[in-house]
Amino acid sequence: MKQSAGILLYRLKNNELEVFLVHPGGPFFAKKDGGVWSIPKGEFSDEEDPPEAAKREFQEETGVVISGQLIVLSPVRQKGGKTIHAWAAVGDLDPGQVKSNTFEMEWPPRSGRKQSFPEIDRGEWFTVPVAKEKMNQAQVALLDELMSKLKTPDREISPML
Repeated sequence: MKQSAGILLYRLKNNELEVFLVHPGGPFFAKKDGGVWSIPKGEFSDEEDPPEAAKREFQEETGVVISGQLIVLSPVRQKGGKTIHAWAAVGDLDPGQVKSNTFEMEWPPRSGRKQSFPEIDRGEWFTVPVAKEKMNQAQVALLDELMSKLKTPDREISPML
């Protein structure tokens, strides 16, 4: 069973919770938007420490190092059976500075030519309602859990800094 680890980065901006999502790179996703955005994540082996794998994957996909406290989120299962292990972290980054690693594939199909594409082609900050429309539906549960964990007794969002 495949498993991935990732980081749900969040921030408070103008008293509103925003989350950072990435759009997959490559020709298959170039014209797709709703339902394809994701937390920065990637596969890891049974020998790897999952939170460290999540930090590594975040850095590979964005070029940004995650440090500080991680909030454990419950794993979610995507279509196809892949389990996503996720942690939330408070932070900020400029989406324009995101630099992803690349992958190689035959493109166009059956052409015999290999081309390189960025693993993610862009990242962006979204409010939670917009993120729920943009992201893979299996990952929406991560947003709901984060919101629940950030609520304080008076129901305001706590930045957990």
